[in-house]
Amino acid sequence: MRARMPRGVPALALAATGALVLSACGGGGFSGDTQNVPQNTAAGPVKLTMMIGSSGDAETNAVKAAADAWGAKTGNTVEVIAASDLGQQLGQAFASTTPPDVFYTDASKLGTFAKAGNLLAYGDQVKDAGFLPTLVQTFTYDGKFYCAPKDYSTLALQINTDLWTKAGLTDADIPKDWAGLEAVAKKLTSGKVTGLVIGNDINRSGAFIKQAGGWIVSEDGKTMTANSEPAKVGLAEVKKMMDAGILKFSSDTTPATGWGGEALGKGVGAMTIEGNWISGAKKDFPKLNYKVVELPAGPGGKGTLLFSNCWGIAAKSKSQAQAIELVKSLITTEQQMKFADAFGVMPSTEEGAKAFAEKYPDSAAFVAGGEYAQGPVNLAGFDEVMTKFNSQLATMGKGGDPNAWLEELQKNGTAALGG
Repeated sequence: MRARMPRGVPALALAATGALVLSACGGGGFSGDTQNVPQNTAAGPVKLTMMIGSSGDAETNAVKAAADAWGAKTGNTVEVIAASDLGQQLGQAFASTTPPDVFYTDASKLGTFAKAGNLLAYGDQVKDAGFLPTLVQTFTYDGKFYCAPKDYSTLALQINTDLWTKAGLTDADIPKDWAGLEAVAKKLTSGKVTGLVIGNDINRSGAFIKQAGGWIVSEDGKTMTANSEPAKVGLAEVKKMMDAGILKFSSDTTPATGWGGEALGKGVGAMTIEGNWISGAKKDFPKLNYKVVELPAGPGGKGTLLFSNCWGIAAKSKSQAQAIELVKSLITTEQQMKFADAFGVMPSTEEGAKAFAEKYPDSAAFVAGGEYAQGPVNLAGFDEVMTKFNSQLATMGKGGDPNAWLEELQKNGTAALGG
């Protein structure tokens, strides 16, 4: 499926469920470094299996077409399996002796899967593809670049242009900082309409932490920074706007909405913060008119969040060299743009991202965010820690102390890092 994070709707479970054994990236290499040379490489034409978590027929058909084209060129064959539950099916497969050779893996699962020994690290074999630096960092764990990012999404600000115009706002009012965001959110809040509606977890509020100059873990991933002053300032801004009645979580709107795109489409949110999957809201709400701009900067500068999947290769694959060659064919600019045209994902390379922005200028803000975005926490065993924090964060509209939640996140996260 395209790179995105949960929006509060079950369909976007992102294949993240389950599985300490869920695998991510892997692969071998063709350099002189014998540590990176594939150990399990079948001779002659092979049959590869690829398991994906698809967003629909358009994605499935596009991936199958790309795999078939590579097969026709090389004499190999590829069976593409569109999983109904990627997490569960990969978990079962990796408990067996015959996992899929290639598969989608969410960035937040990288550490867990790598630590479980399910991933073959082949990042050095594709590092010259020109990936966005943030993506390379996102798929690096314990000093190893594991796998080729297949695409990415960032958060941006979406504005309902009909409500914007109705409130007497113009392009000159597009917010550049938090003060500007507060000002327009206040003008847009009226009756059933709340100025800004966002999802109720770290995948949206975390952008404010980044804009304040912080994040919940250090850049090297070795130290928790959840109780740092920038983290507290970021959540304080969310709470400030919420207390003023100009920001709500999508779960707190009337009627309640499943995600920011639904709030925007139903007219209960004049603005939202979502990724480039927001295009789905246009399909659900054909009368919706909106524009996309970069998120306003905070006291720490510009900040947004990044979500991505990589092409994982199984450590148990018996055709590692061929799997790497298949992945190399999938990350070319030409092929990534075919995927973009088919189902809207943004290419993971700098060349591809530039081509995407030129072809789809309405999405340029998402591409721009890739230059300063924060990737997800990819540490092993961190899911339970974040689940607890997100459950607390979701109650902000009903009270509670965000600073206390951050202190608890600091404590729990430190324990997880130590374990």
